[in-house]
Amino acid sequence: MAAWRRAGGAVLRVLVVWAVSTLTMLVLAGVLPDFRLQSADGDSATSIGVTAALGAGAFGLLSALVWPLLVRALLLVPALVLGLLVFFLNGSLLLLALALLPDYRGETDPQTAVVVAAAMSAASSAANTFLAVRDDRAYRRRLARLADRRWRRSGRRLIPATPGTVFLQLDGIGYDVLRDATTAPAGGEPLMPGIAAMLRDTHRLVPWHTDWSSQTGASQLGILHGSNEDVPAFRWYEKETGEVVTSNRPSSAARLQRRAAEHSGEPGLLAHDGASRGNLFSGGAAQAALVLSVSARRGRHNRSRAGYFAYFSDPANATRTAASFVAEVVREIAQSTRARLRGDSPRVPRGGLYPFIRAFATVVQRDVVVASVLGDILNGRTAVYADLVAYDEVAHHSGPRGRDTHQVLRRLDRSVGLIAKVAAQAPRPYRLVLLSDHGQSPGETFASHYGLTLEDLVRAGCGLPVSRRARRSASGAEARAAARAALHRPEDGHGAEPHWPAPTSDPVVLGSGNLGLISFPSIPGRATREEIDRRHPALLRTLANHPGIGFLLVDTERHGPVVLGPGDSEHRLDTGEIVRADPLEPYGPRAAALVRRTARFPHAADIMVNSALDRATGAVHAFEEQIGSHGGLGGEQSRAFLLYPRLLSPPDADGEPVGAEQIHRVLRGWLREAEAAQAVTTPFVPARAHLR
Repeated sequence: MAAWRRAGGAVLRVLVVWAVSTLTMLVLAGVLPDFRLQSADGDSATSIGVTAALGAGAFGLLSALVWPLLVRALLLVPALVLGLLVFFLNGSLLLLALALLPDYRGETDPQTAVVVAAAMSAASSAANTFLAVRDDRAYRRRLARLADRRWRRSGRRLIPATPGTVFLQLDGIGYDVLRDATTAPAGGEPLMPGIAAMLRDTHRLVPWHTDWSSQTGASQLGILHGSNEDVPAFRWYEKETGEVVTSNRPSSAARLQRRAAEHSGEPGLLAHDGASRGNLFSGGAAQAALVLSVSARRGRHNRSRAGYFAYFSDPANATRTAASFVAEVVREIAQSTRARLRGDSPRVPRGGLYPFIRAFATVVQRDVVVASVLGDILNGRTAVYADLVAYDEVAHHSGPRGRDTHQVLRRLDRSVGLIAKVAAQAPRPYRLVLLSDHGQSPGETFASHYGLTLEDLVRAGCGLPVSRRARRSASGAEARAAARAALHRPEDGHGAEPHWPAPTSDPVVLGSGNLGLISFPSIPGRATREEIDRRHPALLRTLANHPGIGFLLVDTERHGPVVLGPGDSEHRLDTGEIVRADPLEPYGPRAAALVRRTARFPHAADIMVNSALDRATGAVHAFEEQIGSHGGLGGEQSRAFLLYPRLLSPPDADGEPVGAEQIHRVLRGWLREAEAAQAVTTPFVPARAHLR
């Protein structure tokens, strides 16, 4: 009887969606002058209705049968382009459906076909969504069918009964932001009610302190591969090659991953039956989707692109994501216009390609990554690590606590809730761990506040000409690189600083959030304070005494690495000796150890610059075009979070964990606990059976 009820429910859903599509086609035929459903001599209302029903049925059948084949044929087309082609492909299917109608009753032009197909797909999706409210298992069963097909192709037939673990990285959300978002205001509901319920019932929330380089490249590399040695910033100049290494460039990410594996001697957090989704690095996982370190690979064996096919093979998913993409572009344009009209301050430019980059991060990347994670859960994957970059991208341009980011937090909460709901009915038990790689600190940009860029200040201190127009650094946001990889754009096409020629003695100045890096290509090896003073006597004092700069790190011939601050203050890191005052004191008790670790990196810049910190507000000054930034020390950017099930061991018995490598050890320990929980295997059971 249960099987008959499910079959009856499926037939009812098909009939309802068919009826909605038919009605939508009739309405459009009535309002669009270039779309008709009757012969030239005219037809009765009944004939027109039958024609609409046949057209809607043909369109739905073609979408179900032909669409997956189209997506598979276009799998090597850039994923973002494929998302934008959804409307045109749907329009082509509608033209084909109309051509199949008898007596040429259906007719339209290609432009109108795109509109009609989009409207019908939206109506069908809305009907499916309404029915899913009444039967919330329908959507999960569809995902289960996809998971079953992938499982059978993989040849696996056993699902371990030990718990699996899903690590979900909410990129850029600091500990304080998450704590506030899960705390209900007086008489109200928390901003993230789903995560608040987890925290209340099953999970604990603790902070962890990032390395000096508080950005995704360093944090995620350390978390996934156990080492972020010699990663001084998001981007840095390497003198031996004359190249700028940028963490979110695919070739650089692949190189950093190899370096980390060599240094740690480990295959990665996800090497055992793991999946990496939406990350900069693979973590050693055999299954990877939207992972930058493998995205430079081309051809049929590029597994990083498999997640796109799994998602876009469903025409309803494709249409819904494409429509949401357009809506997000419009939303960003409206929000930035309102911010400009209100005179919000601080503010950064949000034109150009940014609305599309934001839409990619908050819609396309989110949808594909969440669908991939759900597939991994239904397939019984042992360990999954996924990164959702939506908040980080929006916070860079709108601020960490603006109204724009509140909307993103609500949508992330729904994504987490969906993953938790599917995990609760998966073929094996799952433990859901939420974490972030860093936070974000607010503040006006250095260039906006002081009227010159860090590069201008350095050139002035060196006695070099200063450009009349400041050059902007490219944003370090992960979404920009992910979108570029999806578009198959050349790595060096952004115009930032991919390969820096060194024919002159001009310094190379780079920004990484509120961390600046200054290198002198003409000085072999690490330049010392003494050498810099001989060549540019005013530079170090100019920088150290500037009100927008908190401290500098330089090497010295006599004292080793030294931190310089205003008024000739010094902190000699090797001995701990303080001269006049401690420049690191405003940055907390961990600052000295974190800076000392970076000082010994082979590729630390000749001068490492950290912006000033407003201790009252936690504001910093980014050396990039960002009003929410991370990359150095100061404010909430250094306090990330871990939200983990209470049944797991505490991450650090002595207090707050420090550094991404320590988080790697914590997560690896939790995986070992899961392996030891129950050493039993069970026969393969179709994933959809668990969702009935």
